[in-house]
Amino acid sequence: MGNTTGRLFRITTFGESHGPAVGVTIDGCPPRLSIDGAEIQRDLDRRKPGQSRITTQRKELDLVEILSGVDQGLSTGTPITLLVRNQDARGKDYSEMREKYRPSHADFSYQQKYGIRSVEGGGRASARETIARVAAGSVAEVLLKKHGIQVLAWVESVQELSIDMRDDEVTAEAIEANDVRCPDPEMAVQMFARIDAMRKAGDSIGGIIRCVARGVPVGLGSPVFDKLEAELAKAMMSIPASKGFEIGSGFAGTLMSGSAHNDAFYGDKDGRIRTRTNFSGGIQGGISNGEDLRMRVAFKPTATILMEQESVDKAGNATTIKGRGRHDPCVLPRAVPIVEAMAKLVLADHLLLHRGQMGASK
Repeated sequence: MGNTTGRLFRITTFGESHGPAVGVTIDGCPPRLSIDGAEIQRDLDRRKPGQSRITTQRKELDLVEILSGVDQGLSTGTPITLLVRNQDARGKDYSEMREKYRPSHADFSYQQKYGIRSVEGGGRASARETIARVAAGSVAEVLLKKHGIQVLAWVESVQELSIDMRDDEVTAEAIEANDVRCPDPEMAVQMFARIDAMRKAGDSIGGIIRCVARGVPVGLGSPVFDKLEAELAKAMMSIPASKGFEIGSGFAGTLMSGSAHNDAFYGDKDGRIRTRTNFSGGIQGGISNGEDLRMRVAFKPTATILMEQESVDKAGNATTIKGRGRHDPCVLPRAVPIVEAMAKLVLADHLLLHRGQMGASK
């Protein structure tokens, strides 16, 4: 349970951090979409380890294999299975974990729930599982592009180091211009230095990723339980290390009056109904209103740190444990394509749900 998401554009991920491979099966992808392995690989390269000294140095090429559902570069309408083989697993780094629980990890809760767990690398709790999400998100992006939708995410803050840029000023080129994936080059230098200092100290750091979806049509989502923001919140909060989600004004909206917060409607020169502000974040009543979707996702400091910490063993005896292995001192740079992928998957699913309920003419 818990390994599948989506209703019409449906994905199931599989594999463990130090197992033979990780991957995803995508069911419900429409036929005759152009599926390019090189494009999927491009997205995986943005997520893979070893990109700079502020990311984990695990050496994985993360080469994708398309096992099914694609023929002559086109989706066939049958399940698409994508596989990435693990190459640089080092199980010996986790031998101590067999008897001890790492602070703020899933070790204890998994063991108590199931009575068994994959110790090496944290198994399914490892962020390596997100390879599958990014690969599936790349396929979802093909569908989104046909509808003129673009999803971008970037690092907005690392601790108190933060940028203040308009969403419509941010470009994919600016995001990818530095190792932090912050579109402000001057702040990116400061963020890199802060993360690197934490790495050298054996500690870790967190921050916030902002995400925008442009070109989203009116009508995605449903009232009550299937609100689009609720679906996005679940998707983002399923990402390892995520601890908070905001849509539109988020918590800052609590400081505003209704008269300031309400998004006034107007008719633009093209005859479209628009809003002058976007504190709603592109969603009203659980349904997209045609404005850009604006989201923020908070990520905690990486739980694995190279410092001695207090803990207990499986018998409940007091002990200490020190993180070993290869880990990110900050998850944010590699989480950017993961946030994008989860947004893409939700939007692809809701595009198909909307078409199924309302018909192609809508």
